[in-house]
Amino acid sequence: MESLLQYVWKHKMFPLKQLETTDGLPVEVIDAGLQNTDAGPDFFNAKVKVGGTVWIGNVEVHDRSSSWHAHGHDHDSAYDNVVLHVAGEVDSDVVTSDGRRVAQLRLEVPQVVKDNYEALLSADRYPPCYAVLPGLSRLVVHGWLSRLLTERLERKTEAICRRVELCGGSWESALFVTMARNYGFGVNGDAFERWAMSVPLQSVARHRDDLFQIEAVFMGQAGLLEPSTVAPRHRAEAGREGYFDRLRREYRYLAHKFGLQPIDAGAWRFLRMRPQNFPYIRLSQLAALYHSRRADLSRLVECATAGRLRELLYTEVTPYWETHYTFGSVSARARKGLSLSSLDLLVVNTAVPMLFAYGRHRHDEALCSRAFDIISQLKAEDNNVVRMWRECGVCADNAGDSQALIQLKREYCDRKDCLRCKIGFEYLRSGGNKLGIKMK
Repeated sequence: MESLLQYVWKHKMFPLKQLETTDGLPVEVIDAGLQNTDAGPDFFNAKVKVGGTVWIGNVEVHDRSSSWHAHGHDHDSAYDNVVLHVAGEVDSDVVTSDGRRVAQLRLEVPQVVKDNYEALLSADRYPPCYAVLPGLSRLVVHGWLSRLLTERLERKTEAICRRVELCGGSWESALFVTMARNYGFGVNGDAFERWAMSVPLQSVARHRDDLFQIEAVFMGQAGLLEPSTVAPRHRAEAGREGYFDRLRREYRYLAHKFGLQPIDAGAWRFLRMRPQNFPYIRLSQLAALYHSRRADLSRLVECATAGRLRELLYTEVTPYWETHYTFGSVSARARKGLSLSSLDLLVVNTAVPMLFAYGRHRHDEALCSRAFDIISQLKAEDNNVVRMWRECGVCADNAGDSQALIQLKREYCDRKDCLRCKIGFEYLRSGGNKLGIKMK
């Protein structure tokens, strides 16, 4: 497997015997180079000593050396600076586009590394590296978690930047869309993002001082002000209450004024969901938050602590929804504000990524650092992923760690990408050392 051979080269997991080219010249790997994941040679700026001569250049790795020709490298000038070709099996010479013959090294994947890698891929228990987790030092684990948290924030930054582009370069609108998506709390995330993209904030902002009008636009754009969206058994009561009809009339007026087109109400999910997570409740909370003007980007970047962000993002429903979960269905009076756990999720998934992304945009390292500081102030999330890792001996000390563990599962474990994982490396290394594999 070519990726495993690249892994062996990258980490210099070489047998204890002297490495030699196919011509019998001794090879010393001073620097394996920087791995390239894009087009071009596999490793840049490697430093190798071949037969007493030090070469600095690129290295290409293949299962078979004949792949050099099969991939057209012999006609590609991008490979002319390759100073060493590494192959698991040498079955042909290797020549650059300018006619230079490239030195070749036959490199075997140590059997123990191969066995351990196959064990990782075929393990029934999840995660497959569970056997080595209890023996890893805290320094190794938390160093890797720190890197994973950065990866996760970078991935969320990419999503935010795409929203900025879709919103015509408006970071304020991108914050609104990001916030809305996370108000879906997973189940309705896609529907909330689609809904938020359909709300023309520049137009709606003219009515921002009128909470009733804002709620009308929000509910109407969600497609939830059509009679068919009210359960038949509740339609008569909704009519007597009058609130549904008032919102509907107001939305029709504003929709005509601004040329609004609602999303399909079928996008929303209600099945097996707690009533406090119903779209009606979340939309009412969002309307109140938008009306308050507290969650503007300028206010967000002023916050230095998690506590301050909680205060900024806290919101409650409008009066009608204090006694309802759907139109026409009266429920016991309850205070329907955001819970502490919901607030923390909004800080983790909205505020922190936005601070990090905006800091990158402005080249403001202090803002990026603040994002890390704030997420470390929050308790670790309690979900299936975090509990799984805890059972394996890896505990999350704060929300930054729990986000890192989510990144680890989704981007490495679920994809069986053990060769890029620090824990996978420790797994392979621990087995290799036992059988005399030289690790550098």
